[in-house]
Amino acid sequence: MAALAAASTTAAGAEAKLLRFALKQDAVGSGANGLVFLAVAAIFGSMFGLPAALLVPAGVFLVAYAASLLLLAARPVVNRAAVVAVMVVNVAWVIASVETLIAGWFPLTGLGTAYVIVQAVVVAGFTGLQFAGLHRA
Repeated sequence: MAALAAASTTAAGAEAKLLRFALKQDAVGSGANGLVFLAVAAIFGSMFGLPAALLVPAGVFLVAYAASLLLLAARPVVNRAAVVAVMVVNVAWVIASVETLIAGWFPLTGLGTAYVIVQAVVVAGFTGLQFAGLHRA
């Protein structure tokens, strides 16, 4: 029985390879952005037209989010409900990015507009990979 359970866990781990990859890439991107936001919020704020008061809490969130993604990807069996929650957060991030551009909430610079667009596309890409990985696993 233990051998069957071990084989099942190994098979689940092998089938979740794309999903784990997608979660880890999301973690790396989120964590890197979060750390940069925390380290140079004032500089990034002026470069992008975003207030440092927004970038600091966003940085804290992104670092914590990245850690949770890494923990999720490292589990022997990836929790499907948690992955769906990750995808919901990512979709909300993309929607908020689009709203930021459309509503003009901040005086974005050209670089800031480009950054918001690029990071939204990247997050949407991570979400697509996670969706594909979830359906393969």
